[in-house]
Amino acid sequence: MEKENNIHTHTVQHCHIENDEQFAGLTVNVGVKQPPSVNPYMKPRVRRTMPAVGEIVEGILRGDVTMLSRAVTLVESVSPQHQSLAQEVIEKCLPYSGNSRRIGITGVPGAGKSTSIDSFGLHVLKQGGKLAVLAIDPSSERTKGSILGDKTRMERLAVHPSAFIRPSPSAGSLGGVARKTRETIVLCEAAGYNNIFVETVGVGQSETAVHSMVDFFLLIQLAGTGDELQGIKRGIMEMADGIVINKADGDNVDRARLAQAQFRSALHLFPPTQSGWIPEVLCYSGYYDLGIGEVWDMIDRYFEFSKSNGYFDTKRQQQARYWMYETIDEQLRRNFYNNPEVERMLREKEARVLSNLQSSFTAARDVLDCYYAAGKGSV
Repeated sequence: MEKENNIHTHTVQHCHIENDEQFAGLTVNVGVKQPPSVNPYMKPRVRRTMPAVGEIVEGILRGDVTMLSRAVTLVESVSPQHQSLAQEVIEKCLPYSGNSRRIGITGVPGAGKSTSIDSFGLHVLKQGGKLAVLAIDPSSERTKGSILGDKTRMERLAVHPSAFIRPSPSAGSLGGVARKTRETIVLCEAAGYNNIFVETVGVGQSETAVHSMVDFFLLIQLAGTGDELQGIKRGIMEMADGIVINKADGDNVDRARLAQAQFRSALHLFPPTQSGWIPEVLCYSGYYDLGIGEVWDMIDRYFEFSKSNGYFDTKRQQQARYWMYETIDEQLRRNFYNNPEVERMLREKEARVLSNLQSSFTAARDVLDCYYAAGKGSV
């Protein structure tokens, strides 16, 4: 027993029982001391404090990209504190906004939206001014994550000093992202960006949301994909102020011209637009920068036309009213679902509905009646 205690003591001191006298011929070195897992020379990270609202606004007005980015981060945050600060910043920037061309760009995935924006953007910047690109990136329904890789397909704009590219994840809520994009437009305009491109996800209802915040809506189509009939269907084409056939290069030129003729014929079947503008159909190649000038000339003609007949200002007013009501709807929805009493009752009613003890409609009515009766409906 005493011998075992001695072995234990020796083991604790030298860490290797093999070095004990009873094990003749065995020797184990202590080894090299292991370095710490954390770099001892690394300075502790100092968390940056959020600058004051006045400082953020002042930075935005002088064109500070860092301050603009931090303001956009506030807008995209779900924190109530950040949202409060963001609204203060937006209110102070609002008098300096509204002086840009807002252009929405949509098309099916693979139509070349990002590549086209790279070409369109460089063409615009050659004429002077600044460009902001707001790209809505689709999020995974499972992980809620986004790649946010649009900059990789805007290689030239990404390094241009007069361009600001900001991808935003859709995070499963296109309505919420659309509202934040609308607010980001105000910040970018206050920072001096007189051209705003808004790129859509390219699927679902995102086109409708983006259409409600831009002046000109550009639809990018492809030729030779065997899906011309889908492109002619009503809906997205009724919102388009201009239709462009991308990848009109090489062997695809003839197919692009044929698709151009088909789209022009289809447009005659639609009722007149509210602006009185007749949408044009053009061909171009975003990859080879062919026909870019013609596309932008079409956009110039639209702005000249819509401003001359007063539709430009009318549409801006309609959009402002639309987003006021959209914000009211969102705030009411948030207030309802964040109510503790509603959360408790929802769990109970959900269990009753799943057990076939109550219908979905009466359960919803009971929850709403409780919400209104408790006087919790104020924002």
